[in-house]
Amino acid sequence: MNRALIVIDVQESFRAQPLWPVVSEPKIADQVSRLVRVARDAGDLVVWVLHEEPGSGGVFDPALGHVRLMEGLRREEGEPLVRKTSHNAFTTTNLQQLLTERGIGELTVCGIRTEQCVETTTRLAADLGYRVTLAVDATATHPLPHRDAPAGQSVAELLADPRTLSAREVIRRTEYALAGRFATIATVAELETAHGRQA
Repeated sequence: MNRALIVIDVQESFRAQPLWPVVSEPKIADQVSRLVRVARDAGDLVVWVLHEEPGSGGVFDPALGHVRLMEGLRREEGEPLVRKTSHNAFTTTNLQQLLTERGIGELTVCGIRTEQCVETTTRLAADLGYRVTLAVDATATHPLPHRDAPAGQSVAELLADPRTLSAREVIRRTEYALAGRFATIATVAELETAHGRQA
């Protein structure tokens, strides 16, 4: 079965946000690079996904220059780059067509944010019939505010609020929600070993 690695939103936009200092995996670009090496060595397709919010004036507005691959990542010639405006990587893109044309049936998914764009893409991919693996330690997120938290909290206020869900707990909940239903959960090291690489 043909495989593809889907790298979701590992882009400079996130490093431009105030929450970046409390991200769960500040070296996510290094983790993703390891997966990219595994995929390329195996002859798998690597698909890069970037999130855009044109005209928003925020860090996801392409006009501001942050919507680009995170420093340390390199896209090779022939590797598709998909630009999305929805949480999942399918709805507003030609990703499914691209995968179908290449006969892809198995996906490894990684990226930012674990519980949002990565999880949503994983769920939809499974529903579309793909066999999906979530490379959990090649995902990243940050603490999440409680639904009743005041808008515009500072990072310090977010962290001080006892109702805030820690990034570690967010990732753990995503693992529980996806495992055995929508995806196989694996680490980068496990995937390297499975593909005959030393970590």
